[in-house]
Amino acid sequence: MRVVDIIAKKRDGLELTQAEIDFFVDGFTRGEITDYQAAAWAMTVYLRGMNEAETTALTLAMARSGSVLDLSSVAPRVLDKHSSGGVGDKVTLVVAPLIASLGLPFGKMSGRGLGFSGGTLDKLESIPGFRVTLNTDEFIAQLKHTNIVVSGQTHDLAPADGKLYALRDVTGTVGSLPLIASSIMSKKIAAGAQIILLDVKVGRGAFMKTETDAVALAELMVKIGNGVGRRVGAVISDMNQPLGNAVGNSLEVIEAIETLKGRGPADFVEHCLEACAEILLLAEVTRNHADARAQVESALNDGRALKKFAEWIDAQDGDARVVNDYSILPKASIIQDVRAPRDGYVAGVNAEEIGWTIVDLGGGRAKKADTIDYAVGAVFHRKIGERVARGDALLTLHANSHAKFQDAAKRLLAAYEFSDSKPTPPTLIHKVIR
Repeated sequence: MRVVDIIAKKRDGLELTQAEIDFFVDGFTRGEITDYQAAAWAMTVYLRGMNEAETTALTLAMARSGSVLDLSSVAPRVLDKHSSGGVGDKVTLVVAPLIASLGLPFGKMSGRGLGFSGGTLDKLESIPGFRVTLNTDEFIAQLKHTNIVVSGQTHDLAPADGKLYALRDVTGTVGSLPLIASSIMSKKIAAGAQIILLDVKVGRGAFMKTETDAVALAELMVKIGNGVGRRVGAVISDMNQPLGNAVGNSLEVIEAIETLKGRGPADFVEHCLEACAEILLLAEVTRNHADARAQVESALNDGRALKKFAEWIDAQDGDARVVNDYSILPKASIIQDVRAPRDGYVAGVNAEEIGWTIVDLGGGRAKKADTIDYAVGAVFHRKIGERVARGDALLTLHANSHAKFQDAAKRLLAAYEFSDSKPTPPTLIHKVIR
């Protein structure tokens, strides 16, 4: 079997066999298939697609490229949540400690920024000392000890996805339904969680632009997960504007901590509470949505979730003083407001353009080897449907270069749409798949 034949077969729109997919994943993982060959293969999949059988085969091949954790020694059920990617999506930073503070083990294998979408690991690494690379023994030990762990892919866990994930980010092959589904579900299967909530984003700042595509992705991932004995559900959530107010690694960490202190943006708080409630329902902790909401709201309001967050950061060698001292986080040298050009209402926001602008500021990667500037980003002060007067601070921009600041300010202003009449804000949760 030759990799060039597999590439050509998919290029011509033909279905790959399980043996061919296994050959590709195994060869790429071991380094026998080069990055440029894998990039060509990913582009053919992006352009030609994969059917359900191919996507399932790819998912299982990547999950089995390393160890598949058995977490039964930790608990009868371990919970997890994963997002398909969005702008300002720092949900894991709140949901993980909320769930763990209820006495439920939360174990997650996460990823870095992908395209215009920020990554949970990058956000966590803005905290001095925080360690995202854990081996299998460390992952299990921390989960047992603290009820919470978030790790990146290692040579032990889904290494094929780790390599392909980084390659997709810089080859224009991110927004492919089969590649997204197999990437997410291979990590979920390898990490061993039995209860998984998928947060599938839809809209201008998501990889799935239409609800039809988002539902198709969610249903495919749910089917893959259920097929290997996991209990999986999904929420289809809006990404037509940034989630919360902050976009940028250290800025999103601050917003997550503020949320755990009861001071988060309304849309972000509501999203996190709904995600937690769905996880509890999926895990059959409660069969009643109102009771599930009451449990997570109690853990947020009485400080249990904030305490668990600090415990989690400390367990992974991060500086837990960040909970009370944001000055230990990277801070930009230029922090200035960008002001509204007119009176009116915010009618729309190009969230994808916002994501790319933050990447170009240094908050993401254009090439695999790029170093992230954790300090840069923006905090937005107006959401869709809110009124603004000319000269009001529309957003606060954080940059470390005057030239990049000027370029970003122009792009972010151009990303806004205004109207004289008040528009209806987008629905936060479009659909739930239980």
